[in-house]
Amino acid sequence: MAQERERGITIQSAAVTFDWKGYRLNLIDTPGHVDFTVEVERCLRVLDGAVAVFDASAGVEAQTLTVWRQADKHKIPRICFLNKMDKTGASFNYAVESIREKLNAKPLVLQLPIGEAKTFKGVVDVVSKEKLLWNANSDDGKDFERKPLLEMSDPELLKKTTEARNALIEQVADLDDEFADLVLGEFSENFDLLPAEKLQTAIHRVTLAQTAVPVLCGSALRNKGVQPLLDAITMYLPSPEERNYEFLQWYKGDLCALAFKVLHDKQRGPLVFMRIYSGMLKPQLAVHNINGNCTERISRLLLPFADQHIEIPSLTAGNIALTVGLKHTATGDTIVSSKSSALAAARRAEREGEKKHRRNSEAERLLLAGVEIPEPVFFCTIEPPSMAKQPDLDHALKCLHREDPSLKVRLDPDTGQTVLCGMGELHIEIIHDRIKREYGLETYLGPLQVAYRETILNSVRATDTLDRTLGDKRHLVTVELEAKPIETASVRPVIEYADSVSEDLLKASQEAIENGIHSVCLQGPLLGSPIQDVAITLHSLMIHPGTSTTMISACVSRCLQKALKKADKQVLEPLMGLEVTVTKDYLSPVLADLAQRRGNIQEIQTRQNNKVVIGFVPLAEIMGYSTVLRTLTSGSATFALELANYQAMNPQDQSTLLSQRRGFT
Repeated sequence: MAQERERGITIQSAAVTFDWKGYRLNLIDTPGHVDFTVEVERCLRVLDGAVAVFDASAGVEAQTLTVWRQADKHKIPRICFLNKMDKTGASFNYAVESIREKLNAKPLVLQLPIGEAKTFKGVVDVVSKEKLLWNANSDDGKDFERKPLLEMSDPELLKKTTEARNALIEQVADLDDEFADLVLGEFSENFDLLPAEKLQTAIHRVTLAQTAVPVLCGSALRNKGVQPLLDAITMYLPSPEERNYEFLQWYKGDLCALAFKVLHDKQRGPLVFMRIYSGMLKPQLAVHNINGNCTERISRLLLPFADQHIEIPSLTAGNIALTVGLKHTATGDTIVSSKSSALAAARRAEREGEKKHRRNSEAERLLLAGVEIPEPVFFCTIEPPSMAKQPDLDHALKCLHREDPSLKVRLDPDTGQTVLCGMGELHIEIIHDRIKREYGLETYLGPLQVAYRETILNSVRATDTLDRTLGDKRHLVTVELEAKPIETASVRPVIEYADSVSEDLLKASQEAIENGIHSVCLQGPLLGSPIQDVAITLHSLMIHPGTSTTMISACVSRCLQKALKKADKQVLEPLMGLEVTVTKDYLSPVLADLAQRRGNIQEIQTRQNNKVVIGFVPLAEIMGYSTVLRTLTSGSATFALELANYQAMNPQDQSTLLSQRRGFT
């Protein structure tokens, strides 16, 4: 994307398929920035293994933790690659230590760097005791030589490598019993005799079990260390056959794939990225989408090479494909060959489930788990240059929402404006830029707003009666309910029914009652923000025979609104976890500025020559922080933000906010 080239960051994940020493690799590059978390989430969903890339001078950073947790959640085996070994301040040992401490992982050091920062010229392979030196004149890194380490030429390096190898063998033996037996049995006297192949198989097993992570190093700028990294990927990360997915056994070799990303191409229409779990894909094939319950036809099948694509006649399981012609498929949809194949798989799953006495709903077991979309924290209004352009803007937003599910679009019921909800300032800025470049629309963004929430502080009761006669029908409902605050954080209201409410009445009207409650909880009495952490108890309900469900909903809504108006109300604001990396000289102005922003500093760590400030700041105070931070520190500091939780505002700030919203200030 043009925006990626300008900013030098990854915004959208891109896919490349290539061959290496007889293996086929599907590589997906994901963004590291917190605003694009959903890109990482949906790619991890379809991967078998991952390479976590670190900056050797910084080690584990704030965003590394987030991505690492996501990989833990999807149980993905991974390798660590310490990049930028030739950067000033790069430290191999510091980075390995930070992986051990901050990620609670066990790093297996498989390489040692030869030189660091300016003197970095190659790596030592600890497993095979060889050194790899890159030719200083070659820019693309193809030209390198591999030599065994000899006592005569490199005595120091050999000693260091032998120590590292022995430590590695002990570490792996602790984690893998089969390898431990081998070491204790045959090679207990002399670890040097242990063949490299045996050690590699053991490392492969340990990586797959996720009890440890292999660590390699290099510099991507000059492609130093990339070839051994590719070898390590083929050696230690799992192939599709080695990942066992529970749902595959039901399909018995029929097609099963997950659509994990949609791109819009000007010529070809929507391109859908798919991971094939079983069966095979061909062009002109009709496929069935379980989530959308519709059948579509794939017109062409492409292999992805970043922004170029190669057409192919068919593709087998374990691969990642680009399909053209699927109009209704969205992120997270499960694709199968036909409806009947899905039903057959459901029957097999059910028979198996009965044996194990596990009953969950049919469709749920067949659907591959989709992608969790985080809740947006920023929103702003977006307006087209003229009303005539509104349909074009709606179309552009619809396309962008299909590509990026973390972008939410809604209409403001009071003003009729279109509201964009996103993950951060950068996210909304990029969307605005893309609408301009890709769809040729000059849109206007309103000021960025914060997604507040509301709650109540005390429990309140209210009763309400709705009595209407429409035509010859009398609609009469009487409701008594109580709203009370709860301790546990819950975005949706917890609905309870008192014993006095009769079950027959509830059967008929429960859905109407819950719709009424949910609709009120979407718009609170103070700011019209969603209400959270509230439990609603229905104490009594009297319904005249023949009353319509709409009337029941309306009465419950009105009664709850009454109750909430009486309660003591509290605004909750999003609190962001902030991590600022700054040199010692600029620490005090940064701290002073954070104090003005109602910041709460948790700790200040030392990372080599820098200080890392960790704390929490309300999102409302951090708008445009990047420019302020640059000015304060002459551009030397960096920061990372992510949503921590929602917290209550103090009364003074709350009253200021309310008078601002009502237009009194």
